[in-house]
Amino acid sequence: MEAGESVVRYEAEGGQARLIIHRERARNALSPEVVHGLLEALTRAEADPAVRVVVLTGAGERVFCAGGDLGQLGGEGGFLATHEGRRAYGQLLLRLQDVRKPTVARVNGHALAGGLGLVLACDLAVAAEHAELGTPEIDVGLFPMMMMALLHRHVGRKRALEMVLTGERLSARDALALGLLNRVVPAEGLDTAMAELVGKLAGKSQAVLALGRRAFFTAEDLPLPAALEYLSSQLSLNVLAEDAAEGISAFREKRPPKWNDR
Repeated sequence: MEAGESVVRYEAEGGQARLIIHRERARNALSPEVVHGLLEALTRAEADPAVRVVVLTGAGERVFCAGGDLGQLGGEGGFLATHEGRRAYGQLLLRLQDVRKPTVARVNGHALAGGLGLVLACDLAVAAEHAELGTPEIDVGLFPMMMMALLHRHVGRKRALEMVLTGERLSARDALALGLLNRVVPAEGLDTAMAELVGKLAGKSQAVLALGRRAFFTAEDLPLPAALEYLSSQLSLNVLAEDAAEGISAFREKRPPKWNDR
């Protein structure tokens, strides 16, 4: 940890928890402390009933996250301990999807290598137009092994291979066209765009969002017949939820629904 300062800052306000990678001088790189700090912050956000949306971002205005910290690549404690540290990053990617609340990446700047993996692991992503996204590991003799599991779920095979083989960076606009981002806005409009999107998510039934997100990620890797069978069971659960009854009643009565998040 740097200078006695937390490398992950946690801010909760207005229904959202903002998780900030706070290593601006190190380009918000992923140290073991950052990975574990983010895991702990996700658990904290999930346990707080006042938090309805989780936002992940980086400190400053230039870099969201530059990926793994090459200065700590060797790690401490021997080979196996270092390997476990890399596995923790994989656990973080899974946790971002497993947390029972919507996650949004606020891409304030460049998202590279493992930093791009964080963006892809979040449900939604809004980027400042100056941001660049990419997998430049090949240029230092490495390969983006772990985040590839998410990359080829977002883009086609040819484009994914082009990204990891060449290491070329994408502009935010090009990343948007590929489906890596939801929105790209001028830097000065980033927080306004985030507030709009977070407000929409916070206004939904949290129980139904949690059920639906879990169903989405589970069905993603199932063969089509199995996916349809599974999703039919989840729909049956959904219609039994209190908020489903409230939503239908509100629609019929032409009024806004009053969610109980159950």
